[in-house]
Amino acid sequence: MPTLLFKSTFDDPKAWLERLREFVPDLELRVWPDIGNVEEIDYALAWKPEPGDLARYPNLKVILSLAAGVDHIFADPDLPDVPVCRIVDRDLIAQLSEYILYFTLRYHRKMPLYEATAREHRWAKHGRCEAALRTVGVLGIGEIGGDAAAKIAALGFPVLGWSRSPKSIPGVESLCAEDGLRRIVAESAILVCALPLTPQTENFFDAKILADMAEGSYLINVGRGRQVVDADLIAALDSGHIAGAALDVFHDEPLPAGHPYWAHPKVEVTPHIAGDPNPRTAAAQVAENIIRARDGRDLLNIVDPETGY
Repeated sequence: MPTLLFKSTFDDPKAWLERLREFVPDLELRVWPDIGNVEEIDYALAWKPEPGDLARYPNLKVILSLAAGVDHIFADPDLPDVPVCRIVDRDLIAQLSEYILYFTLRYHRKMPLYEATAREHRWAKHGRCEAALRTVGVLGIGEIGGDAAAKIAALGFPVLGWSRSPKSIPGVESLCAEDGLRRIVAESAILVCALPLTPQTENFFDAKILADMAEGSYLINVGRGRQVVDADLIAALDSGHIAGAALDVFHDEPLPAGHPYWAHPKVEVTPHIAGDPNPRTAAAQVAENIIRARDGRDLLNIVDPETGY
């Protein structure tokens, strides 16, 4: 009987077990911290496990991230030497694209400004910009960023995408390397961060990158909070160089009550809801990896520890 450890304070273990058992009928689920005998744990499905916890299970075969990202797992200095797999799920990708499109269009059509004048009971028009004249840049055009970039391009925006290697996405100009990064940062009126968190992307949005962004540009971050230097972004917003930011991820989550982002008039805060794993659509992939691991076959969406994705 395969035994799966479930570790998450935000996800419903019953919903996951019900769906997983459609594919692995004899699966036993242990919900942290009620794990029983540590030697019986074969697999771990986790979001932000405590450092050192995964090393407690001597027969652990695979770690399955309850997210598209895996930085919360690789942050563990005592991580056991077993494969780590991430979720690549059509519904999760769609959720994140919806979020990116929403805030792209919200800024493009000046909705925060119209909401402000409506609160003042003022009937005012604030002009508009053609989509064809407003470049949108997407940093990280893998499954998530690539899907969002294609959908934004379909709305008539010029779209630049930046990634480690060239990509072919309809309507999206693919950029790479340092020259491509400089261009996408400088030319984008709206800049989306869909990058994984790696040593290379931590503190990515510092004072220098923010200063290189186009005057009056808008930042959307669905990557990770540690990719933004908060004090530098707030300074860029206060100076007027950056027009605004939609932030779904933060250094500390939940975002502390006294954090300046809450009250900043140019920041829109959402509580890490751009995309949540859906057991209805994602459980089949998790179950397939359990079956493959049990049979000694190659796993799906395995993560390269060197790159972090």
